[in-house]
Amino acid sequence: MATVANPTFDDVWRMIQEVVEIQKNDGLHLRETERILNEQMQETKQFFKEQILETDRRFQETDRRFQETERLLKEQNKETDRKFKETDLKFKETDRKFQETDRKIKEVSIQLGHLTDRLGQFVEEMVRPAVIRLFRERGVPIQNVLQNLISYNAQGEKTSEIDLLAINTHIVVLVECKTKLTIEHINDHINRLNQFKANFPLYTKHTVLGAVASIVLPEDAGQYAYRKGLFVLAQSGDAIVIRNDTKFNPKHW
Repeated sequence: MATVANPTFDDVWRMIQEVVEIQKNDGLHLRETERILNEQMQETKQFFKEQILETDRRFQETDRRFQETERLLKEQNKETDRKFKETDLKFKETDRKFQETDRKIKEVSIQLGHLTDRLGQFVEEMVRPAVIRLFRERGVPIQNVLQNLISYNAQGEKTSEIDLLAINTHIVVLVECKTKLTIEHINDHINRLNQFKANFPLYTKHTVLGAVASIVLPEDAGQYAYRKGLFVLAQSGDAIVIRNDTKFNPKHW
């Protein structure tokens, strides 16, 4: 609105009408602004309402998933616990079977031990009656045969055991009897011969000879015993014979 120097009545009236028009326009602008603000407020309220509803929905979905996860974990724990119990029962059953097997093995071992003892006694009973005759035929004048001699040390521990001991006044022959002779048996008997006078001091002045007797005589074992200077006795038909040839010279211990 322009300023007029020395305004007339018409100028003043025109200015008043302009002011009124401006106020009318300002009122229109205010109402429009209010309308826009109300619309924006409603839109903002709707937006926040939708956001709150979406957030609540998501929280409910998350809670549902947590509950489902918890349920699955409980089921898995139950299944795992069931499998552990089954495994524990299987281990116990396996342990019981092992113990039962071990018991049966021990029983069989005891039975085999008894059978071995009986077989050893059988071999001794076959050999013992022939010993005096066989060694006399080889120029060794045996007078007596003792059976199952055992020596003990000062602590009462067994140190040696002799199956058959053929003796006279100056010679003893240690005879080891086996069902099936092995080289290991021969080496054990040689150790027994080496320690004989220390374990049986009654015979320290005797000449000590060694012999092995067997029902089953593998060729390598027989040859090994021969080379070690032992008499080799073995079954031949229903009789016991000395397998060493006439060139054999027994070792003296």
